[in-house]
Amino acid sequence: MSRPGPKPVNDIDRARSVLALESEALKKLADSLDESFNAAVALFMKTEGRVVVSGMGKSGHIARKVAATFASTGTPAQFVHPAEASHGDMGAITGRDAVLVMSNSGETREITDLLAHARRYGIPLVGVASVRASMLIESADVGLVLPDVPEACPMGLAPTTSTTMMLALGDALAVALMERRGFTRDEYRVLHPGGQLGKALIRVSDLMHKGTELPLVEPAMTMRDVLIEMTSKRFGCAGVVNAEGRLIGIITDGDLRRHMAEGLLEKTAERVMTPNPRTVRAGALAAEAVGIMNNRGSLITCLFVTDDTAANAAEPPVPVGIIHVHDCLRAGVA
Repeated sequence: MSRPGPKPVNDIDRARSVLALESEALKKLADSLDESFNAAVALFMKTEGRVVVSGMGKSGHIARKVAATFASTGTPAQFVHPAEASHGDMGAITGRDAVLVMSNSGETREITDLLAHARRYGIPLVGVASVRASMLIESADVGLVLPDVPEACPMGLAPTTSTTMMLALGDALAVALMERRGFTRDEYRVLHPGGQLGKALIRVSDLMHKGTELPLVEPAMTMRDVLIEMTSKRFGCAGVVNAEGRLIGIITDGDLRRHMAEGLLEKTAERVMTPNPRTVRAGALAAEAVGIMNNRGSLITCLFVTDDTAANAAEPPVPVGIIHVHDCLRAGVA
């Protein structure tokens, strides 16, 4: 006699059920937060070293992600596998550190040595578990207890809802610490130099050319000399500055073509220049500079950079740098 096959399942209905269960679990988690959360944030804020995050199995995977999120948002952190800690990696944990251990049951055998080490050497310990009476919560300086919510697995066994809550709680801790530290966009960029996150936060001041690299000429200079300056600086343009060093105009290849048939070389820079050129602030994102260059009716490949404090001054700005579209493209900003 053949065994009956599995009952047909509507995959979308099952998926919606899982998401509804996990969504409800996150709501319960948010409602359950109390002073223990504040205590955990305060403990990590006082930590002079790193936050060592640990967990076994699926909780370990979550712990790795939480450690990475901490580290990328201004809280130095690293993951230590509890089983490896029992075989030498305990040496990675110092008296200046704090420990964050995640375990659904709070009784996972592999975390025992880690808890004993933290207690023996007085290392601050935060525990995350679903059971208040567990070894982990009772050993911790601060215990964060997850709400009693069933797993989304039909058998109630596979870590699903519990790991979702752990991950969300780790994010909440990281963001709270980030705000307590006053972590800025500039600091975030420093920690994310690669990838799209880092590229999106690159500023004009990071890419601009400055000092003797700037192609600057005086209004009375003949175009013969202006061309020499433009050729030597290789930006395809020259900024015209007055006696006070303020940018009053720009000479581009387009200006040269427009004046070519009128005795160009004998003219002065002031007669050929385009007045009131577009500029960009040094503190602006490089993406903003690209936008200015792309949003003009005629092609712009360079922008002079001005000091942020002078951006809204009534007088012409003083150029502090120049940025070329190729600088932005090389940095991956487009």
